Amino acid sequence: MLINSLPISKKAFQWCWTFVLFAATISEAQTLEDYVQEGLKNNLVLQQKNVTLQQAQHSLRIAKSYFLPTVNVLADYTSGEGGRSIGIPVGDLLNPVYASLNEMTQSDAFPQVENVNQNFFPKNFYDAKIRTSIPLVNTDLLINRSIQGQQLMLRQYELDVYKRQLVLDIKTGYYNHLAALSAIKIYESALTLVQKNVEINESLLRNGKALPANVLRSRSELERVKADVNDARNQLSNTRQYLNFLLNRDLNHEVVTTSLLESIVLTDTASNMINKREEIQMIKTVRQINNSSLQMSRLSRLPKVNAFLDLGTQAQDWKYNNDSRYYLVGVQLSIPVFQGFRNDITIRQNKLEIQKTEQHLRYTSKQLEMAMAISKNQLQTSIQNFHAAQEQLKSAKSYFNLVEKGYKEGVNSLIEFLDARNQLTSSELQLNLRQLEVLTAEANLERETAAYAIEN
Repeated sequence: MLINSLPISKKAFQWCWTFVLFAATISEAQTLEDYVQEGLKNNLVLQQKNVTLQQAQHSLRIAKSYFLPTVNVLADYTSGEGGRSIGIPVGDLLNPVYASLNEMTQSDAFPQVENVNQNFFPKNFYDAKIRTSIPLVNTDLLINRSIQGQQLMLRQYELDVYKRQLVLDIKTGYYNHLAALSAIKIYESALTLVQKNVEINESLLRNGKALPANVLRSRSELERVKADVNDARNQLSNTRQYLNFLLNRDLNHEVVTTSLLESIVLTDTASNMINKREEIQMIKTVRQINNSSLQMSRLSRLPKVNAFLDLGTQAQDWKYNNDSRYYLVGVQLSIPVFQGFRNDITIRQNKLEIQKTEQHLRYTSKQLEMAMAISKNQLQTSIQNFHAAQEQLKSAKSYFNLVEKGYKEGVNSLIEFLDARNQLTSSELQLNLRQLEVLTAEANLERETAAYAIEN
């Protein structure tokens, strides 16, 4: 669907879909892949996100644990005096009866009993038990387990998103380092030419065949090229430090490269489409979480049933015998009746959140489609510019060879020689830049199409 929407001819589209990878040898590509794997293993930000993923895994285990029985040991000890009490008229009830019995038996076998005043506080009383409880009916636990599983998927997608970006950053950093190496080589080659030119002009001046101005001009050009070499070496140091930073290594660690990038290897990965992007899967997962939250709010009206079993002992003065031991079994039922319309409001909020997520999904899909189309066009343009730079370099070399020959023969002036040399250096740098643009565009398109295989 996206393919047909691009205003590109069939031939140009096939070219746009063709990934361009510069590699002089297979070992160089392997070196880059080694760096990518090292970054995926050692990058500090990636390690932090791995910790977040592990936290999500533990959250899922916690959600599952709520379905298992819960066993607690509970113990109470109470003892007190005073406070409220109740009078029990034991004496008033029994003394008349005892008096009649003593009179009938002509004895004192039945003594008089005083009334009892019983305090409400227990004295030296303990209650120790083991309570086992388990949920029988609870929809919140079921849905919460589902939400935690979806949260785990969301964290995994977030991890994969950063991995893809890290792959792009490592490749771009590696290509920048190669480009810096190539730039140094170009400037050093130009420095050799300028030094040779200074020596020629000094020799001609000594022999009276050149003007002092030519020597001064060539020396000035020599210092300018030296400054360019210093800038290129500084850029090389910066690219090395950045790449080592991504790999979580010492910033001055040597970056191993097997060769400079000169040849072209074509790879077709047109089968990678936008639906593989983790960003889309993340939004879909958020939508599932919102649907689960809505379901939880709707099912909160259902009753919740828990069961429990108590095995314990209770008595006064720390007695433990058959009379103190007991068991107690029970079932608890909870039915929400009225909660101030909070649940209805929550349901409306959940629906609005789902609606917002759907809009975000459509927007992100369009955004990623646009980014992929732009990346394809950028790759196509960079390939065309690279070929143009190759032709420009050929012309610059031919022109410099002619001017250099003419300068040695006295036909061309020093200004013409320096201009031809500058054109040659500029063309070489331009080709180096175009190489970098193609490599960067290829890596970016690989990122936009989720073509790189991420291992979990």
